[in-house]
Amino acid sequence: MTAFNVVRFRIKPMREQEFLDAHRKLRLGSFGAKAANVIKTGDRSYCVILEWTDMSAIVAARPRMIAFLDSFRDTLEDLGGGLGVTDPVSGPVVLELE
Repeated sequence: MTAFNVVRFRIKPMREQEFLDAHRKLRLGSFGAKAANVIKTGDRSYCVILEWTDMSAIVAARPRMIAFLDSFRDTLEDLGGGLGVTDPVSGPVVLELE
């Protein structure tokens, strides 16, 4: 069953281009994801949404995703509330709408 993961970020002032450039270099094949999108959700706020074949693909890619995160971690602002610099969630599709 198809699965998705979503990660919320807040970027430090004057670092948005660096954050976006890191994602432009991302090659989905190196992670095994089917599709990826970066969306701007507010002032210096972004979400990255990745589509996967299933949850096991997400689990298998986690070490590579963390290594990728480490390549631009210094561009990120702490989200507060004990979250750190990311707010990740993931899960399988339970209802596909047309």
